[in-house]
Amino acid sequence: MNKNFRMVTMAYLIFLSGVLGAMLYAGIVVTAVTFHTDAWLGADLLTRFQEGQIMTENFLRLSYVVNVLIVMVVLYEGYKFKKFERDTVTKVATFFVLATALLFSQYYIPDIISMQHQGEAATKSVAFLNTHKGSEINSKIFALSLLVLIVQNMRKACK
Repeated sequence: MNKNFRMVTMAYLIFLSGVLGAMLYAGIVVTAVTFHTDAWLGADLLTRFQEGQIMTENFLRLSYVVNVLIVMVVLYEGYKFKKFERDTVTKVATFFVLATALLFSQYYIPDIISMQHQGEAATKSVAFLNTHKGSEINSKIFALSLLVLIVQNMRKACK
């Protein structure tokens, strides 16, 4: 691997790791704080619906970074695939990263925002609860497949 491409690989791995960290932080820390504002503020100042709107804005902004990740993964992994330097595990991880990232940014986030615009009653519907549960499962699959992709690329880069 030449020096310039090694630098591209390092930047790629740092970016993937940063997105994974941001996704985990948003899902674990930000969610826990946002949905328990009464514990942090000492009073019920926000409703569950308002807390959900704040959380949605966090994930909407994260989806912009995820969209950049999609482009980077397509370019980098596509290049490596064309060079016949991809194994089956990396191909499967790439597929899952792309599929779940697209679901996150292009399906779940817009759908949740649309339901929130319909009002608080829409966020208590079965459709919203199922969509939200699906987005949680999708995020976990995304995080796991992104971790596998990072490990596979690090393993190959360190040879």
